Amino acid sequence: MRLRAVLFDMDGTLLDTAPDFIAICQAMLAERGFAPVDDKLIRDEISGGAKAMVSAAFAMSASAPEFETLRLEFLERYQKDCAVHSKLFEGMEQVLVDIEKSKLIWGVVTNKPVRFAQPIMEQLGLAERSAVLICPDHVTRSKPDPEPLLLACRMLDLDPASVLFVGDDLRDIQSGRDAGTKTAAVRYGYIHPHDNPDHWGADVVVDQPLDLRRVLDNALCSC
Repeated sequence: MRLRAVLFDMDGTLLDTAPDFIAICQAMLAERGFAPVDDKLIRDEISGGAKAMVSAAFAMSASAPEFETLRLEFLERYQKDCAVHSKLFEGMEQVLVDIEKSKLIWGVVTNKPVRFAQPIMEQLGLAERSAVLICPDHVTRSKPDPEPLLLACRMLDLDPASVLFVGDDLRDIQSGRDAGTKTAAVRYGYIHPHDNPDHWGADVVVDQPLDLRRVLDNALCSC
């Protein structure tokens, strides 16, 4: 079936949002008199959300009495500063331009709540280019469940088989596979050191955003 659309996970796939997460964690540490931690320590835990990042930064169990206060402070700070340093991954703008020139459409399916995702898309000038933004707020079950991708396909009036879903987490590939889309895993994203995209069962695995141009060319040429 002819490729009609490309859907992206947000954090670690379409956008490099790590710098904002890292800046917030380091600021919280500094204000409490703690030394900064290695940025990679935080980056490696991004896929686990605020809980995982705060736990790593403060070397603290989620069951610690003060943990929830720190987690809520992290989210409050992120609400205000969610798009200070975030940007498209290098090469991703060219990929989006290629998609648009090929008369394909693209959108975002993310597990990031809409209160963060929508402002980021708007501040980076992507909201008007993206055909759809699906967040956990729009569904009853988030990725790895197929519901978010199936909703995106319904909203775009597309057969899932005509869609490529790109992600940096096993949950993305599971969601895409169960929804019936083609899947591409990326090695450049926020992947835990003990994880390996080659083992996720994606249709293709790429090292960098520009490699997606080849994937798109192959998909369009095979139609």
